[in-house]
Formats: sequence, structure tokens, C-alpha cells
Amino acid sequence: MNTTETKGIALITGASSGIGAVYADRLAKRGHDLILVARNVDRLASLARRLTSDTGRNVETVQADLTSPADLRRVEDILRTNTGISLLVNNAGFGATKPLLASDVDQMEEMIRLNVNAPTRLTYAVVPGFVSRGRGTIINISSIVAIAPERLNGVYGGTKAFVLALNHSLVHELADKGIRAQAVLPGATATEFWDIAGKPVHQLPAEIVMSADDMVDAALAGLDLGETVTIPSLPDQAEWDRYEMARRTMNGKLSSAIPAPRYDVRQHSGLSM
Repeated sequence: MNTTETKGIALITGASSGIGAVYADRLAKRGHDLILVARNVDRLASLARRLTSDTGRNVETVQADLTSPADLRRVEDILRTNTGISLLVNNAGFGATKPLLASDVDQMEEMIRLNVNAPTRLTYAVVPGFVSRGRGTIINISSIVAIAPERLNGVYGGTKAFVLALNHSLVHELADKGIRAQAVLPGATATEFWDIAGKPVHQLPAEIVMSADDMVDAALAGLDLGETVTIPSLPDQAEWDRYEMARRTMNGKLSSAIPAPRYDVRQHSGLSM
């Protein structure tokens, strides 16, 4: 039974299973009504029935393939027009484990459409309304490969680095407008991701694989702590803080009217003044 006042509507992509389904469960229990977006209509319907029964929250479902321009625009329209939406979870995506020489470039292009184009367009659709209302939260599901691209397929790492960079820019541009943005960088998580990516999860060392429940619970705890980047597996937050400090310190040295001394053409050509 619904005993809590709504915290607004959370729209979750890739919501029918895995990380997205856990977010749906946790956010409903936190008092959010839901709009669940995914391709699998049967799974969506089953999840919606369970969540409505368990939490009493209003749960809508939208069958959509976010690699389809028409379907993506339908979801964009919902984000633009539904003023009750207070939270967007950009979760839909898929990965790959094969190196470049063993990969299909058409599949890589499809990955870019889902992992990069979809969250970009959905973010652009929802932000103006958030700004006009002076509040809103965007959770962007990235990956540890955003900062460790050598671990898996390079295009997959590149798409997740994009998500992290987008999140950095959202924090920079929107924090003073009442908008929160959080990038979540999971490590290996026990979902169907690995089967789709071509490396079943049972082939991974058990000690590096986190359950989807634990991952989402940690990510939401990070959100509650005010983190803009959450790495659920990282034991010491100070390590990320040092990483970020180094990046930000270098940021002021990246543009100059003259090349760095080590690139002095005269030096390398043996010429002298």
C-alpha cells in the first residue's frame, strides 16, 4: 500500500532487468512513482505489476528501443512534457569484451547510438524542465572502464568515458540551478550484460563481481552523500579525490600560446640559436 508522499516521477531506461530493475525497486520504495522504459514489454509489465503491488506507487511502462530514432523521440517527448518527472536514470546500454580486430564495427556503431546518443538526447530533453522548476536529478550509469579503458573493448570504454565527461559538464553547468548529476561507475556486476557482451559472468573471478542489488544500494548511498561520481567498489574515496585533483590541476596547463619546451623543434633538429 502507498503510505508515503510521492517524491516525483523517476524515469528509468533499461528498466526491465538488471541494474535498471533494481533502481526501479529502490526508487519506488523511496517514494517515487515510475516510468519504466525498455524493449522487453513482458518483463516491463511483470516488473510494473510487482512494484505496484509491493509499494503502491504508480508505475507506467514505455516499450521503446532507444537505438530507434522514433522510439527515442517518444521518450524525449515524455521528458519534455511530463512536469512531474524529478529524476532521470540513464541506464540503458550494452557492452563488448572483444578487442578491435575481433569486433563488428556495425555493432560498435549501434553501441554508440545506445550508450552515447540516447543519454545525450534524453538529458537535453529533461534539463530545460528541471531548470525551470529549479530542481531535478540525473543519474548516469557509466562504468569503471571510463577511467580504465584497457580492461574491455575500447569503443565500450569510450562510450562510458563520454558518459562520465557529460556528467562532469552537467555538474559544472547546472549545480547552481538546483540540478544534481551523479555518474555511477560500476565494476563487474552480476547481470545479463556479460552474456550480451560475449563473456558470461560465471567466467569472471567471483571476488570481483558485485550483485546488482549491492551496486545500486551503494550508488544510492553515494547520491545521498552528495557524490557527483560514485565508484561502488572503491574502498577509499580519497583515491578518487586525488585523481580528480590531479585532473583539475592539469586543467589550467592544457592551453598555451607556445608549445611546451620538450617540443622545441630547434632542439630536436639539432639547431641552436
